[in-house]
Formats: sequence, C-alpha cells, structure tokens
Amino acid sequence: MSKNTAVDEYINSKPPFAQEILRQLRTVIHSASPALTETIKWRQPCFEQHGVVCAMAAFKHHVSLSFFKGKLINDSAGIFADSDNNELTSLKFNRLAYVPEQALLIDYIQQAIAINNDSTVKKTSNARKDKSTLIIPEDLAQALAKAPKAYAVFHDFSYSKQKDYIDWLNTAKRDATRNSRLTTTLQWLSEGKARNWKYENC
Repeated sequence: MSKNTAVDEYINSKPPFAQEILRQLRTVIHSASPALTETIKWRQPCFEQHGVVCAMAAFKHHVSLSFFKGKLINDSAGIFADSDNNELTSLKFNRLAYVPEQALLIDYIQQAIAINNDSTVKKTSNARKDKSTLIIPEDLAQALAKAPKAYAVFHDFSYSKQKDYIDWLNTAKRDATRNSRLTTTLQWLSEGKARNWKYENC
C-alpha cells in the first residue's frame, strides 16, 4: 500500500462526516490492489495504476467516488449516478452507511484497473507481438506481492527491462546467490531502477 501524506491532509481538512467516508473508501481502494499509488490531481485524491483508476472528493453535503473510465465498467449493481460524460461515472454518499459493501467496490475498482491494463497492452502489443510471454518466477512474484512499490515499478517496466531481472534471477547457480539477487532486485525496483541502471548514463 503506497500512501501519500497530501491525501492525509486532504481528508483531515474535511468535515467529520466526510472524513469517515473518505477513510473507508481509501481502505477499500487499496484492498483492491497493492500496486495502486496515491496522488493529488484536480485538487482531489486520485489512485493510479497504469493511469488514473479512480478519485474521491468531499463536497458540502456528500462525498463522491469517480471512475475515469467508468462507462466501460460492468455496473452490475446499478449504483452509478447518471452522467452525460462519455467516460467518467461516479458514486455519491452523504453518510458512511450508504457506502456499498466492500466486495462490490473492490470488483468495480479491479475492473477499472483491468481496463487500464488492457489499454496499456493494446498500446504495446505491436512492440511485443513477436516476443514470448514472460513467466515471472514464483519467488519473484511472491516477493513483489509483499512490496507494493517494487510491484508497481516492475509492472510499469518494458518487456525487456522485466526480462533483464528475470534472466538475472534464473541464471543464479546457487540458492544463496538467487536469494541475494532477489533481495537486490526488490531494493532496486523500490528505487525505480532497472537491472542495468549503473550503465544507463555511461
């Protein structure tokens, strides 16, 4: 979970009724994906993964949760407010009790993430069409799942940069070497570094 102190400040500046709702929404949003990151855009907290997934905002009498590609989400529960916007949809709450159950919101958030991922795949499909699908080693996958920042950086990397790390792990001949490389991989990814970062400015 990647939290931003600016979002804390935003929440704390709002009326008590809104703070309750905003904190609950924030918890649910991060439960949907460990790779989501927080930022402030358009004067409201936004949550991103391969682009903006959703945003929350407090108003005088309600709190809104907006999905920037909401028209592509399957609104199975029929909870989206009517909107003239071609893409954006939103939910509005004026008390905590009116926030939908966590499982439903997580489903909608994960749909939004998948839509962003699909858009990313379409943009890069021509570049990757002749390449084999990368198989992420189990130990790396498990380690990334416990390190949200490293997870986000790894999955934002290009095919070749991901492959650099995977090949480096897979060429280790001893368990001790592999474990050491895995630790280094997580450290460098958390710092936003590619496998060969030392040579990038040479």
